[in-house]
Amino acid sequence: MLRCRLLLGWLAGVFALSACAAGIQSVAVDIGHSLQASGARSASGQTEFSFNRRAGLLLAEQLRERGLEVSVIGAEGNITQLSERTRLAQGRQLLLSVHHDSVQPQYLGEAGRFHGYSLFVSRKNPFAELSLACARQIALSLQESGERPTLHHAEPIAGENRPLADAALGIYWFDDLVVLKTATQPAVLIEHGVIVNAAEEQRLARPAVTVMLARAIAAGAARCQVAGQLPPP
Repeated sequence: MLRCRLLLGWLAGVFALSACAAGIQSVAVDIGHSLQASGARSASGQTEFSFNRRAGLLLAEQLRERGLEVSVIGAEGNITQLSERTRLAQGRQLLLSVHHDSVQPQYLGEAGRFHGYSLFVSRKNPFAELSLACARQIALSLQESGERPTLHHAEPIAGENRPLADAALGIYWFDDLVVLKTATQPAVLIEHGVIVNAAEEQRLARPAVTVMLARAIAAGAARCQVAGQLPPP
């Protein structure tokens, strides 16, 4: 009986190690925009870059707590070329680009009705299907934490009209987005929420919410399975 228990314990350890080895081991966290090109303006006039930087650094911290190797790109706000971001991400197994969302100009007067996260992947990425699989894990983790997606990017108007890769999870195809299509690993762009919505901006500024989002995204990223599909980190 004891021998059987020891054997079962050994097998459980082997399967646990195999599962661990199958997951992402290294991540590049790209902090979207820069000091010069600061992205959207929130309802209160704050730059998207300031939101992205706070969220990106928290995400990096949460990923490291899970034992992953992390490179942070763009934290100083001085990267002006998008291709430089993907160059700096080389050698990592997953690229996460951190952003916060806006709406088209004609909707700014009613921005209060837009809220939620959205995720983007590119079919021109060399690992498009793996990018989508990782995006699904991140979206599931966000939804487990109580977050819900926005689908306004699928609206058939100028500046939007993005095809949905997974409507239930709020994942879009954005094939020509430079950071996604030029990445040399699976890549996901994350819009944390719609900061032109005053209520959503206030919520996304709360420390408890920012930490919760970082934990959820890190948990989803850690569930990405890449064994046999990517070179080692």
